[in-house]
Amino acid sequence: MSRLLVDTHALLWWLTDDPGLSAAAREALAEPANDVLVSAASIWEIAIKRALGKLTAPDDLPARIEAQGFDWLAVNAEHAWRVRELPAHHRDPFDRLLVAQCLVEQLPIVSADPRFGAYGVDARW
Repeated sequence: MSRLLVDTHALLWWLTDDPGLSAAAREALAEPANDVLVSAASIWEIAIKRALGKLTAPDDLPARIEAQGFDWLAVNAEHAWRVRELPAHHRDPFDRLLVAQCLVEQLPIVSADPRFGAYGVDARW
């Protein structure tokens, strides 16, 4: 079994069966032996972008995520504090928090974003 954090875009693509999701990412998320984690930061990002009209997401998004069998990864103080040590490879505050969570929890991330690798995070795509 492997624990994996799923990036926000990969999560949305999984939920909508978007063809942009790579075969390797789809396989990793579908593997029953994997513990797929969704960060509270991703839900926060989706909520903000939905409120701004930048994306659409269903009202019952958290329930849909849980129905997939995915688990939640809360943001804790150690995750938030770790962000201060990150080099400026990425300006997106949500992605920087996901990087910090990966580093603290020693998790790979399912993401198409190549900048995660610059932080030493194992990106699965």
